[in-house]
Amino acid sequence: MSKQDDEPELETRRCAFFFDVDGTLAEIQPRPELVFIPPRSLAALEQLSANGIPVAVVSGRPISQLDALLTPLQLPAAGVHGAERRTATGELRNLALDNQMLDAIQRELARACAEHAGLSLENKGVAFALHFRLAPELEETARHLAEDFVSRYGEVLALQPGKCVFELKPRGASKGEVIRTFMQEAPFAGRTPVFIGDDLTDEAGFTVVNELGGVSIKVGSGATEAAQRLESVDAVAAWLDRLQSTLSSRSNNQ
Repeated sequence: MSKQDDEPELETRRCAFFFDVDGTLAEIQPRPELVFIPPRSLAALEQLSANGIPVAVVSGRPISQLDALLTPLQLPAAGVHGAERRTATGELRNLALDNQMLDAIQRELARACAEHAGLSLENKGVAFALHFRLAPELEETARHLAEDFVSRYGEVLALQPGKCVFELKPRGASKGEVIRTFMQEAPFAGRTPVFIGDDLTDEAGFTVVNELGGVSIKVGSGATEAAQRLESVDAVAAWLDRLQSTLSSRSNNQ
């Protein structure tokens, strides 16, 4: 791990861990449905949870997709950048949007995307993602399209740029604020928050974790609010292995 500030000693048993998924626990793929979390990392998350250490995932994906990726685990989760949330007790707390308006936006976006081969629309239920990974030359087209919809539906939608994607998310949804909410509840409350992410969508999370005196870790290159850095998804997996080893050695010495 490299660091931008002095690296604090991580006392794993006193921490609460929050993980982004795509680009952090899992390599980014040409299409979202091709993404998978390596068994090595799944096993590490399971081991953390088994040791009584709070673990949550905070992602742009809907919770239903997160559960599929994390099987057999079912962790506390924030989906669609915090528009969906499942607490540690399993309670669902979601931002509500008008279904008729969402249907109208879906139809308009689908028609607009159909005019540009390579531009893919993903309906997340309460949010929409315009993917241009398969056609990077369409970045400005996707940007203008997303900005147009936000200008017309700004009372309910906000623009969230990401890696080869522009998302239209519910206004008020934020990875930072959803981490803050988790940290006010058991079993997260009173612990040191640790958040690992890779994208622009994670910067709000880094900011809040820094405010809370936690540990913010950026995966990959680029400007960031995070205090520390891991270079790749593989480096995240190796870091998780080290956490497991530390837990095991301390347990054996007790």
